[in-house]
Amino acid sequence: MMRRFLSGLVVLCCASCSVGPDYVRPEIAAPPAYKELDGWKTAQPSDTVPRGPWWEVFGDPTLNQLEQEADAANQTVAAAYASYAQARALVAAARANYYPQVTIGVGATKGRVSGTLSRFSVKHSQSDYVLPLDANWEIDLWGKVRRAVESAEADAEASAGDLETARLSLQAELAADYFQLRGDDAQLDLLQRSVTDYEHSLGVTQNRYQAGVAGRSDVVNAETLLESTRAQAIDVAMLRAELEHAIAVLTGQPPETLTLPPLPLEAEPPSVPVGVPSQLLERRPDIAAAERRVASANAQIGFERSAYFPALTISASAGFETGDASKWFKWASRFWSVGPALSETVFDGGLRGAHTDQARAAYDQAVADYRESALVAFQETEDSLVQLRLLEQESLAQNAAVTAATESVRIANNQYNAGTINYLDVVVVQTAELNSARAAVDIASRRMVAAVGLVKALGGGWETPPAPPRAPPGPTP
Repeated sequence: MMRRFLSGLVVLCCASCSVGPDYVRPEIAAPPAYKELDGWKTAQPSDTVPRGPWWEVFGDPTLNQLEQEADAANQTVAAAYASYAQARALVAAARANYYPQVTIGVGATKGRVSGTLSRFSVKHSQSDYVLPLDANWEIDLWGKVRRAVESAEADAEASAGDLETARLSLQAELAADYFQLRGDDAQLDLLQRSVTDYEHSLGVTQNRYQAGVAGRSDVVNAETLLESTRAQAIDVAMLRAELEHAIAVLTGQPPETLTLPPLPLEAEPPSVPVGVPSQLLERRPDIAAAERRVASANAQIGFERSAYFPALTISASAGFETGDASKWFKWASRFWSVGPALSETVFDGGLRGAHTDQARAAYDQAVADYRESALVAFQETEDSLVQLRLLEQESLAQNAAVTAATESVRIANNQYNAGTINYLDVVVVQTAELNSARAAVDIASRRMVAAVGLVKALGGGWETPPAPPRAPPGPTP
């Protein structure tokens, strides 16, 4: 009889199925090409291709070192790695339900049964010594465990995408702050050179005033221009210090320990090869994470629907039990039992239906989030491309304005020295030259930041080197 029972159980397990819909990736209305750059093919989200050290395309050794330090010590990334580790542990917890739960224990009790409840009058106490081994196994007939494992695995993959999103966001934020800091270095260099020039102009104006060939107003105008330029330099220095502090925190160290020597920005944004960004968009980790959450939500529907079907549990118990401690482990004291139990919920007040409806609504929400993440990715890519294209044009126009302003200052100085104009006219053209030069530096910094934004929008750099082994950031306890 036992052999027939076990044979039937094996057949039943083999015939078991998973209830609920099988997962199909939702469709996304992806454009055939980007509007801002021709030649790009349709992209599909994925997170299987490594991004590598994309910041190396900027050719800045200091930035390379900072990025490595941030990846190893940033606390936001460390928290994301810990969250991923938790998700992997939940997968193991879900898989544990595939197997029976076995417990073993030991107990010794002494007591007396009430004489008014017992059929026989018991006037003395009794002892009970037991060493049981119990096993319970719920057969996964309807795929409840399989759907739970499927959901947990998808959540873990989504958590891995979150980890990569945190890494990429950190790397992009650090690079953007770094280039803004280098832009401030260029601003400070420009302002300090202008202060030196204005100090010389003030000295010349004071000499002309003492010689009686210039008015007091010329000296005041020269002093005003000099001091306002010094004030601008102080303001830029404060902004630079704040960026340096932010970079220190991103690299996981106190602001007091990081000092970046001034180095004016002179780099040009790297060019983007046509046809490659579609491959990189497939690696956007936030899109991959959103898609995995759709898969998890889909599996949850099957998990909830399995509650409509009966549960089959196999229970077994064996061990030794006696009332005499000296006979506890004798063969005659053994006991055992084994048998199946089939249970079905016949009324729950709509609880199972509510849980299933909630799972379906969660799935619809995950699909919407997934499609929205793809749309945002397309938007961010288009924004970065148009920024790079128009900022390049703006840079050319602004550089031409700087050249014209420099020539205007030269002409104005010659006219002032010849006595044909007053110094206020010189101040006006000098102010215009300084503003034009500062605007040119600001555009150069914005171009580098836009290049970083494009890298982030595309999910990484433009190369696909072999993936290095990943370790948890920071020290392991």
